[in-house]
Amino acid sequence: MGPYLPILLLVLIVLVILPAIRICNQYERAVVFRLGRYSRTAGPGLYLLIPYVEWQSRLDMRTLTDQVEQQETITRDNVPIKINAVIWRRIVDPARAVIEVRDVANTVVQVAVTTLRSVIGRHSLDEVLKDQDSITSALRSAIDQATEPWGVKVERVEMKNVEIPESMQRAMAQEAEAFREKRARLIKAEAEMEAAELLKKAAQIIMESPAGLELRRMQMITEVGAEQNTMTIVMMPSEFVNMAGAIANTMTPKAWTEPQQPSPPAPPSANR
Repeated sequence: MGPYLPILLLVLIVLVILPAIRICNQYERAVVFRLGRYSRTAGPGLYLLIPYVEWQSRLDMRTLTDQVEQQETITRDNVPIKINAVIWRRIVDPARAVIEVRDVANTVVQVAVTTLRSVIGRHSLDEVLKDQDSITSALRSAIDQATEPWGVKVERVEMKNVEIPESMQRAMAQEAEAFREKRARLIKAEAEMEAAELLKKAAQIIMESPAGLELRRMQMITEVGAEQNTMTIVMMPSEFVNMAGAIANTMTPKAWTEPQQPSPPAPPSANR
């Protein structure tokens, strides 16, 4: 058996070393415990784990998303709403994520649920619907502060959906319709005011010349008659007629008349 002893020893060493060889990916870390006590954080790459003496907990260091199930909460103005959210989190300290908390993913979700209800309760319904950026920023800060002792970094929080009661939806629709009607009336009033200003300026220009006023009146009557296809008889002031005739005489050239030649005298008649 002497010649086979080195071979047996080599096989025994291989059987002991092979199970001790472990590999972690670039995005993974292994928290190693030796006889129940924290030893080290191994990875990425190749590392050794002593069989029967050391054991590990492998964690994913990439950014992960957790769904916060729909929660029913009440706003500051006593409106019940239902909200669900999404959390982007990343482990920054693997040792604390294993030692300080049992299930880091579930714990972060539970913290997000309680924080979501607390933050929404400090805001009104209008703020929840219109100012979601500041609310999600407050949520992220509060959740990140709570999860920091566990070695977890909350990178982002977004409210995925906000549901409000049907009665409140109808009230908001009526409010929006009333606002649009108010805006339409204001625009119409502004247009009428601008038209009145223009009419005022036009009246001032027309009043500077009475003839212009009469011409404008005749133009309006002509337009009305043309639209209705009727004949209209208009009584015009004599001053306007005289003025129009004078203007026409000044603008029309006088006709040239040829001087008349005297007719020849008639021949004397013979007396018989």
